[in-house]
Amino acid sequence: MFAKRTLLFALGAFFAQASALKVVLTNDDGWAVAQIRAEYDALLAAGFDVVLSAPSENQSGTGSSTAAPTVLNKTCEFNTCPVGSPPEGADKDDPFINYVNAFPVDSVRFGIQTLAPKLLGSAPDFVISGSNIGNNLGSTVLISGTVGAATEAALEGIPSFAFSGASGSQVSFTTLNDRSASSTTAANIYTDLVLKFVDTILDSPAPILRKGISVNVNFAATSNKCAAASNYSWVFTRINSDTKATDVNTCGTTHLPTESNAIKQGCIATVSVFNATTKGDVDAATQKSVLDKITPILTCI
Repeated sequence: MFAKRTLLFALGAFFAQASALKVVLTNDDGWAVAQIRAEYDALLAAGFDVVLSAPSENQSGTGSSTAAPTVLNKTCEFNTCPVGSPPEGADKDDPFINYVNAFPVDSVRFGIQTLAPKLLGSAPDFVISGSNIGNNLGSTVLISGTVGAATEAALEGIPSFAFSGASGSQVSFTTLNDRSASSTTAANIYTDLVLKFVDTILDSPAPILRKGISVNVNFAATSNKCAAASNYSWVFTRINSDTKATDVNTCGTTHLPTESNAIKQGCIATVSVFNATTKGDVDAATQKSVLDKITPILTCI
């Protein structure tokens, strides 16, 4: 795997913009699920310098919980590490793929504070959390470990994005070898969408994001009509319904659709900006700071 990483990074050197950028990749579904490993490989191939730091097992729904990592009293998910393994550990073939036996927040902290300086030479330029298996819409952001990890990164001053997709399964990365599996299809489509969004953000002027905010991105289910990333339309949304709020002026209105409603409209990817402290919506000016970056890919519904 480490040799594969070296080869992928060499190939990615052709992508000049991405080649110097450092990423911590995390989730709440665990370090060995298909989705996060598909993204890890794709980010390397695109020229990013990546360290994966995720929970040793599925920690969905744990929000911003935190605890001191402990020695494993059971195996990592899919038997990827044995009972008695240390609180933090790496894949035997790739030191850039790491587990933390605690919560998503603890995993991203370890990635930002320990792994990135050690393996990448400095703090990361940004954090990707997810894509989660299952959407995180509306009030669900309050209990989502995916959003919790993105929030932690933002509070540490690192730009972050939380991604979630309606399709996919809690299956091992080894299933990615089966190209016909529905979970593999979902992993590959959502990975392409993550890269599309990240590339669009990075094509815009610095900073990547304002301090104190993060972005919640949700992908509709894959289907015959949504069989490729190119089938998806990007829609700017808000997390919570609030008829009294005045949002950024876009698509001829100052009232953004909620992500929960917009995602029902077909092959949709919703983009909502949220406050990293409250996990609630932000004001119009802060929304605009992100809207301006992703206008090239946005659609009105």
